[in-house]
Amino acid sequence: MSNQWREKLGVGPVAACFARQISDPVLRLRFLRAVMLPGQPRYPPRRPYTFWFLVSLPVLLLFFTAPASAPWVRAPEAHRPGPPTVEVDHTPEIWIVEKTAAFETYRNGLRIDNRYSTPNRPRSYLAFSATWPEDMRGQRRSVPAGIVFHSTESLQLPFGDSLLTYVRLKRAYNFLIDRFGSVYRVVPESDATNHAGNAIWADPEWLYLNLNQSFLGVLFETQTAPGQAGAALNPAQARSGHVLMEMLRKRYGIPARNCVTHAQVSVNISNLLIGYHLDWASSFPFDQFGLPDNYSLPLPAVSLFGFEYDANFVRQAGARLYQEAQFSEQVLRDRAEAAHLPVPVYRKDQQKRYFRQLAAVRAEGSGTDEGE
Repeated sequence: MSNQWREKLGVGPVAACFARQISDPVLRLRFLRAVMLPGQPRYPPRRPYTFWFLVSLPVLLLFFTAPASAPWVRAPEAHRPGPPTVEVDHTPEIWIVEKTAAFETYRNGLRIDNRYSTPNRPRSYLAFSATWPEDMRGQRRSVPAGIVFHSTESLQLPFGDSLLTYVRLKRAYNFLIDRFGSVYRVVPESDATNHAGNAIWADPEWLYLNLNQSFLGVLFETQTAPGQAGAALNPAQARSGHVLMEMLRKRYGIPARNCVTHAQVSVNISNLLIGYHLDWASSFPFDQFGLPDNYSLPLPAVSLFGFEYDANFVRQAGARLYQEAQFSEQVLRDRAEAAHLPVPVYRKDQQKRYFRQLAAVRAEGSGTDEGE
């Protein structure tokens, strides 16, 4: 075998000598393939691993030594803020089937009695950014941002027509659902009502103070006892409340988490305590309304503005609202730790911020204490 063929096949002289002794061409070919020198090209030819390592080495060095600010450097997923959570509304379209001067009937079965409807002051309020809490300017709005559920709460209030007359005179709620499940529009949704006064709520984007202007008020003709766990609604009221809430959420784009009870939002600004009113403290049937359990959410009055609660609240709130308050307090403490401040100092700072924003609300004429 010539040197040219030995080099082409990648075999040594000894192997070539043995190959010449094999008369069968097939066996000779198998032998030559088996003894080809390491690293010699085969068919199809392949690049040795060393070649690829040397080619990729500059690229590897570029990525491993690049500064964190380099545009191609991607932060770990855990530290990258994701897109804002958008609540998907799966509620089907709800439209008016029939409308007269006295009644409205909707596709989902809702029937509203308008015979007692009376106007009030136009709805207008400031919503404050949750992302920039120090911004005192707020955003002017006129569309309701949420719903507060109330109960008649006191034995002194008469039921029936006299109750409807009373709340109409006070312009206290947007809707009343009586003991039979009938739905009455008391004040149009375009107008504010005197149902929540000094009350506080928040969602991931906005902070709301004095909910008379920003939230709709829905009153149920029922009572809730302190610490009550079971729902105080009969089936007719639960059904009417559900279809009313469906219509309002669809019409005004109200998030599910902004459908809350009076006890969750009520505060006393004279002593900076939560739970000034405790109707629906622990017994509102969120599940019957197709809503998540909003008792599991932190109370913004505590977690964001540093309000506290006392022994009376613990006795009367009930397990669900008390757990919500405890959770809120822990959120406040975590925020204080993140700010590297003692809890009392951090709490005082948040309380001051609340009063600054409250002053901005009142200066704009969109705040009132009525309803608390």
